[in-house]
Amino acid sequence: MNTVSLRRPGWLGITIGLLLAGGLVRSVWAGKTPQVGDRPPAVVAADQDGKTWKLADHVGKSIVLLYFYPKDDTPGCTKEACGLRDRMGDLQKDGVVVVGVSFDSAASHQKFREKFHLNFPLLVDTEGKLADEFGTRMAGHPMARRVSFLIGLDGRIAHVTDNPDAQVHLDEMKAAIAKLKATAR
Repeated sequence: MNTVSLRRPGWLGITIGLLLAGGLVRSVWAGKTPQVGDRPPAVVAADQDGKTWKLADHVGKSIVLLYFYPKDDTPGCTKEACGLRDRMGDLQKDGVVVVGVSFDSAASHQKFREKFHLNFPLLVDTEGKLADEFGTRMAGHPMARRVSFLIGLDGRIAHVTDNPDAQVHLDEMKAAIAKLKATAR
């Protein structure tokens, strides 16, 4: 009976090479999550109504709170969306534009917005292209992690929250907006 030993240098080299190649392919495909000080990738996507939304249209005019979330009408995602909805008056006074992104369809976004009276656009990313560009794709799942990006008037990322807890996003973004507004004075 022939057996193959994994101790042989040839197999070890091949195994390590495949693992490294898989990691490189995944990182190129999934992208790296932009950090504070980085310029975000370009965002051009259709919203729930099929209208094109472009980040470039808002940079320099507004602070942008771009948030990725896993799925419409689920408990954590609803908590985050409704929290932003309820703070919209204060966000608008601070010059903040809010936009959400998930893998859900336009029809799903429309239902989610209507059911919870959301007052900001939800971008359709069914293929996960934006999630991949922002490095927010959930490993092994066709959905995004809960990651929020606060983009300042200078077009650079001022704050990133990467946490599964919706309340952490709401609290951190509120504090980050206040800090950004204080440093702009």
